[in-house]
Amino acid sequence: MVGEYKVITLCGSTRFKDEFMDVQKRLTLEGNIVISVGLFGHAGDSEVWDGMDEGTLSKTKEMLDDMHKRKIDMADEIFVINVDGYIGESTRSEIEYAESVGKQVSYLE
Repeated sequence: MVGEYKVITLCGSTRFKDEFMDVQKRLTLEGNIVISVGLFGHAGDSEVWDGMDEGTLSKTKEMLDDMHKRKIDMADEIFVINVDGYIGESTRSEIEYAESVGKQVSYLE
């Protein structure tokens, strides 16, 4: 909690950009501080990866994964955007991490 506001980190595949935006708005209007992804690599921000060599790409993805776990550290809970029940490898790892540090986990579906 920050003041009277619960902090919620969104997790899920970045292919679900529209759902991320909808959930972020809803949770914010419900009185929560919402932490989201920094970019949507699978839905509109693909230019981020253009021209990156494999080594840089791998290090960047590793950095983003670690950064998202730090966002989980800052939160009271995570909210998983699992459209049609989809949970990919990265999201599964974030859920496992959140549970291991005692965070509440909620799901869109």
